[in-house]
Amino acid sequence: MTRVLLADDHKIVRDGLKRILAGTELEVAAEAASGDEALALVKANDYDIAMIDMSMPGLSGIALVKRLKAEKPKMKLLVLSMHGEHQYAARALKAGASGYLTKDSAADQLLGALRKIAAGGVHISDAAASALVSSPAGSSHESLSDREFEVLKLLVQGLGPSEIGERLHLSVKTVSTHKTRIQEKLGLGSTAELVRYALEHKLID
Repeated sequence: MTRVLLADDHKIVRDGLKRILAGTELEVAAEAASGDEALALVKANDYDIAMIDMSMPGLSGIALVKRLKAEKPKMKLLVLSMHGEHQYAARALKAGASGYLTKDSAADQLLGALRKIAAGGVHISDAAASALVSSPAGSSHESLSDREFEVLKLLVQGLGPSEIGERLHLSVKTVSTHKTRIQEKLGLGSTAELVRYALEHKLID
């Protein structure tokens, strides 16, 4: 059996994933409702694959991928996300994930991705792959660090510096510094311009 850790902050999503995996060689060995909980489980136990939601309370996103891989380098990671844009998929794979799948994928796609990853392969969803192919080369946001990119995503979702700091475990001053650097790198002067940029480059739905 292939031992799988499910990490998603929505119980209904975890229940749905468990139903998809039921009766297969993929055994749900543990569940986590946050990135911090997932990290604690990985530190204490061994799993073949960790299936993690990209956006969870506490530690999440690229930072979570890196921490999990640092703890258990041999464990495979499949990232599930609502976002099919190329930038997150590319960053997730670069950080150590073995696969990236959008949440609107069919059940057979999920099983196929897990089996491919378990066998040592790499999987990227059709939506993310097409975005990778069609994305404009040399986009300014590609120069952002992983942390800056996470801050950008939260800014354009409407979160303020204190909320972002709480979500990413950063001080408000550090968040403000990241925002300043983001605006400098993108050549933008306001949050409204950041939102418009994110929409134009399909960084938000």
